[in-house]
Amino acid sequence: QVQLVESGGGLVQAGGSLRLSCVASGGPFSEYAMGWFRQAPGKEREFVSAITWSSGSKYYTDSVKGRFTIARDNAKNTVYLQMNSLKPEDTAVYYCAADLQGGRDVGDFASWGQGTQVTVSS
Repeated sequence: QVQLVESGGGLVQAGGSLRLSCVASGGPFSEYAMGWFRQAPGKEREFVSAITWSSGSKYYTDSVKGRFTIARDNAKNTVYLQMNSLKPEDTAVYYCAADLQGGRDVGDFASWGQGTQVTVSS
């Protein structure tokens, strides 16, 4: 399985921006679909965004459409999540995930990072 390491989380005021990065190693990154999920305290892990191996298709949960952008650089084995116009309800631990198929469910991804905390203050 591919190993994933996220970075870029932090504390930001509402309306601010953050860019999360996820670096992959140990596998053919360019063949993987990549996803971002998040988990707020007391809640289940939920889908945020996903991108196919070729960047040909990108998917977003409704609550982040128009504010978040997913992108990948296969030469750098890295996937990004640009988060703009952040809201307090975006506060969560954000996880990067990889899978040869991918999807929108937690069970669709075989490899996971350790997560990075995003906190949005009001």
